[in-house]
Amino acid sequence: MPATPEKSPMTMSLSEPSVGPAVRAAPPETGQLSHADIKSIIFGLMLAMLLAALDQTIVATAMPTIGRQLGDIHNLPWVVTAYLLTSTAVTPLYGKLSDIHGRRVVLLIAIAIFTLSSAISALAPSMLVLIIARGLQGLGGGGLIALAQTIIADMMAPRERARYQVYIASVFVTSSIAGPLLGGFFAQHLHWSLIFWINLPLGLAAFMMTNSRLKLLPVHARPHKVDLIGAALLIAATILLLLALSWGGVQYAWASRQILALVAGSLALWTGFVVRLLTADEPLIPIAVLRNQVMATGMLAACFGMGTLIGMTIYMPIYLVGVLHLSPTNSGVALIPLMVGTVIGATLSGRVMARMAHYKRLPMVGLSISVGATILLAWQPHWLGFGTFEALLGVISLGLGTLLPVTTVSIQNAVSAHDLGTATATMNFFRSLGGALIVAIFGAIVLATMHGASNDIAALSTAMKADLAITFRYVYGAAGIGLGLATLFLALMHELPLRSKSASAMLDALEG
Repeated sequence: MPATPEKSPMTMSLSEPSVGPAVRAAPPETGQLSHADIKSIIFGLMLAMLLAALDQTIVATAMPTIGRQLGDIHNLPWVVTAYLLTSTAVTPLYGKLSDIHGRRVVLLIAIAIFTLSSAISALAPSMLVLIIARGLQGLGGGGLIALAQTIIADMMAPRERARYQVYIASVFVTSSIAGPLLGGFFAQHLHWSLIFWINLPLGLAAFMMTNSRLKLLPVHARPHKVDLIGAALLIAATILLLLALSWGGVQYAWASRQILALVAGSLALWTGFVVRLLTADEPLIPIAVLRNQVMATGMLAACFGMGTLIGMTIYMPIYLVGVLHLSPTNSGVALIPLMVGTVIGATLSGRVMARMAHYKRLPMVGLSISVGATILLAWQPHWLGFGTFEALLGVISLGLGTLLPVTTVSIQNAVSAHDLGTATATMNFFRSLGGALIVAIFGAIVLATMHGASNDIAALSTAMKADLAITFRYVYGAAGIGLGLATLFLALMHELPLRSKSASAMLDALEG
């Protein structure tokens, strides 16, 4: 295969593929996609994303019932951890495979793995089988969200694409609200296995819709190899790091021999992965992608922003029950502004991005206001009324929502069309890692106060609740720092003009 002429990173990122020619399938006879075709594809992709997003929330409220019926409470956290480990670790691999073999085939494989392992989870006779099935489920779920975002980028130009990011945000809000309600209902009134059985009709519908409609998209496959050594190093390094973050402060002390060994092993593997990136002929993540200024800064902005949102979502119920004296059910309802505000912010930002050249201005303002709201929470965490708290929560989520479409579309706009899948998956991978790290930081702050306390938050003593209010001053302070760093990296991100052609159209022009 002849080598392509060497180009500057900026030239490669904006116009041409970074490696070799592509093998292109014959274009569909129908020509350009109709509006009805686009809507149908979007709906199928939303179903695929809902599979992964819903699975992360529907399990939580059913876990006590699962542990009781399977007779194993001790290993219950692995039901969540196994999925988190595998889904996060394989995300970059899905991006690379989709750049090589095309989106449709790789997405269908991910849906099939996820759906079949959901059936195994539902039929699991023991906790061990359920944990293994959940790990397999993560192998499929790790590609669903990143591949869906990539296919949207294939179909639409960046300027048009931003307004569709609201659909992605709405999927996560739907899963955040409906997941815990469905999980609790199934576990209490029907059977816990239904939280997995529900994936079968959803998976089948997503498979059928994406299989038929995605045939209309041209395939830009590339006959290159996957860096299996690099992939193995990345997956192993990620698993060890996530184990350290999951166990630290919970099962083992942060300074314990076990956690230090996991961290040391992860650092060694990450070092090996970096060396592999620098020496491999075709690394798992192209160096041009990692060196891209928009990719680096946008990825860090999304990492700190989404990580803060995830951390607040997980630990906010403790504050609502222990400090504001809400019931567990009402605490879930009280989190709705945190979800709804995100969708509203993403909708506004997407529409502005499609119309304005300086599309960073709105999220810069939104994030700055969010930082101010977290400072107010940190200043008076134990004197806030419920109405004031809800208003501040809505302001924080609104500002965070404006960040999401801008970082995703900016990154996709800045990289080569042939590296689109890899870049999108890499962004999702580091966003997940950032979320795990920030959740661990929040957890360390909260658990330091609740060490030795009752598992029933509502039953804490008055003194313990007062200490908890003071503790959340530091939690909200940490959230403010996270949002401040997201604002900083967004400010540093170059504001490139949005392209007027879709990735698929660009590849057609390059290859034709």
